[in-house]
Amino acid sequence: MSLGQHVAENLPFLRRYARALTGSQQTGDAFVRATLEAVLADEELKSTLDGGRIPLYRAFNSVWSSAFLDIGAAGDGAAQIGEHEAGAQARLGAITPLNRQALLLTTLEDFTAAQAAQIMELEPHQVETLVAEAVSEIDSEQATSVLIIEDEPLISMQLEDLVSALGHEICGTAATRKQAMEIVAEKRPGLVLADIQLADGSSGLDAVDDILAIGSVPVIFITAYPERLLTGDRPEPTYLVTKPFQEKTVRTAISQALFFGSSRPL
Repeated sequence: MSLGQHVAENLPFLRRYARALTGSQQTGDAFVRATLEAVLADEELKSTLDGGRIPLYRAFNSVWSSAFLDIGAAGDGAAQIGEHEAGAQARLGAITPLNRQALLLTTLEDFTAAQAAQIMELEPHQVETLVAEAVSEIDSEQATSVLIIEDEPLISMQLEDLVSALGHEICGTAATRKQAMEIVAEKRPGLVLADIQLADGSSGLDAVDDILAIGSVPVIFITAYPERLLTGDRPEPTYLVTKPFQEKTVRTAISQALFFGSSRPL
């Protein structure tokens, strides 16, 4: 397999991680592009990518870390900042911290602690500590109301149990686009979990578009084919979980979506 094929095979999942990390499709995809540009400009870095996902994610992590270090250093020396700069600094305060990065790598991306340590350039025990800190934070998060859009009854019930166990309220469950809008007309959710293909042939993407037309709310899509929605060619979801899912993966995605508080771009 050529280097290009190696990278192309893993690129959709790097996009998934980047979007969850930044809370934005646009920002996440921009960091992925910057990573590929850095790889093309560095022959030594390019030669490491034959090793699969780990060196690709490690290259991304290097770009991600250096970018925000540069931004932070530029802002530290400013004695006075205007409204625009203040907004930028406020956004820097919402950068995903190290413990959440470790949690995303080991749950959403399913790396081991040792693999995540290679990506983050840490020791495995440090990653394990960071993950434990992130899980502890999740346990203390503020509760919200959750709308579940899912046409498989067993999966819907599994998601209901998981959401309730996290301390959140079930706003309602819907198997079709129409049912989803009927629920939202009665009560606005604080979070939406949505399948892509629904019972009557309608689309979870369309149902979410209807909801977002009313107001901003974080959305997590749950699908068996995430790579179809991770091309970077069109407006696509920020948060994706792959079916069949592990509960810890959904738990992490919920926490990260609530951390940013919206599925709209930063």
